[in-house]
Amino acid sequence: MPSLKAIRKRISSVKSTQQITKAMQMVAAAKLRRAQDAATQARPYADKLSEQLTSVAARVGDAASNPLLATRAEEKVVDIILVTSDRGLCGGYNSNLIRTCESLLADKADCEIRLTVIGTKGSQYFKNRGRATFEEHTGLAAGPDHPLAVQLGNRVSRDYASGETDAVYVVYNKFNSAISQVPTVEKLLPVASAGADEDQQEESLVDYIYEPDPGSLLGRLLAQYINTLIYRSFLEANASEHAARMTAMDSATSNASDMMERLTLEMNRARQAAITTELMEIVSGAESLKG
Repeated sequence: MPSLKAIRKRISSVKSTQQITKAMQMVAAAKLRRAQDAATQARPYADKLSEQLTSVAARVGDAASNPLLATRAEEKVVDIILVTSDRGLCGGYNSNLIRTCESLLADKADCEIRLTVIGTKGSQYFKNRGRATFEEHTGLAAGPDHPLAVQLGNRVSRDYASGETDAVYVVYNKFNSAISQVPTVEKLLPVASAGADEDQQEESLVDYIYEPDPGSLLGRLLAQYINTLIYRSFLEANASEHAARMTAMDSATSNASDMMERLTLEMNRARQAAITTELMEIVSGAESLKG
């Protein structure tokens, strides 16, 4: 059995750890409120943008009028954007994402992969396993990075339009609630929102006047749509990271409390055993003096 001094030292260590995890939980909860509001408020904008894109694409008619709407007969070069975090202590947030990305990589094993990793955790994982990455960027520790989303959106759109890539996917955690974050694979290119069914297209064919023309507007909407989807994935990932960290730190705090209770019980038993031993020695010594 460990000594009383060792048990007391361990209790003090666990208590200090509990204070840290409790503080991290409170910080993550405060950040989660803002991140959750930003993620939920971005969804209606993206949905409405998709409606407008569908409406304009229906008027243009020919999908080949814009290269971002053209589908490839075969995917040979695939661009994948993986959004992870810079820091750990967030439960299975990064491991679930990387597992989902590995599954996608296995499905596209016959293709040439251009992997863009957002976040230190994802970069370290693939570096340690010898997989080369096309681009690496820091994560979202300072918040969602809109200029980075625009930079990536312009690059993948340009590469797809020029024929350098045949498909673009983004892998991120979609925020459902504080206890539910779903690893999601979303196909960015070719744009699928323009492929609405005929009934929906007929309903959306209201008589509008476009300036300068539907084709030019479609090109602008497509670029904005790609940038918005990438930025929305950043917002969802940011909220999911804070939620995962808050949940993980809450569990760590509870586990620390349980451990302190067990250690306190063990300390009391050790102290009682020491007292009993001392009493037995005193009694034995008194009896030997009488004899």
